[in-house]
Amino acid sequence: MKQSRQEPCCGVARFLTLLDGPWSTLIVRELLSGPMRFTELKTALNGISAHTLTNRLKQFEVNGIVTRTVFAETPPRVVYQLTPLGEALKDVLEAMRQWGDSVPNYTHCPSS
Repeated sequence: MKQSRQEPCCGVARFLTLLDGPWSTLIVRELLSGPMRFTELKTALNGISAHTLTNRLKQFEVNGIVTRTVFAETPPRVVYQLTPLGEALKDVLEAMRQWGDSVPNYTHCPSS
C-alpha cells in the first residue's frame, strides 16, 4: 500500500517536517539555553520576522516540542520553553554544529 505524502515515512523525513526551515532549528538552539520570552527570541534571532517566529512557535507547541506559559500579570508575560522532546534535540544540534564548523571556507551564516 502506498504511503500518503502527508505522513513522513521515516525519522529523517519526520524531523525535516517538524523542523521546517533554518529558523526552526535556530529557535530550538536558542531555547536550549532556557525559557525565553517572544521578544528575547526575536532579538536573539536577528532577521526573523514576528510572523515566522509566531508560526514556528505555534507549530512547535502543537507537536509537543515547546510549551507556552502565560503568566497572569499586567501586561501578560508569555514564556516559551522546550519540552523533554525538544530538549532531546540538543545532541542533534551539537552534531550539526560540529559538522558545520568542519566545512572549510564557508562565510555566510543567516543568524549567529
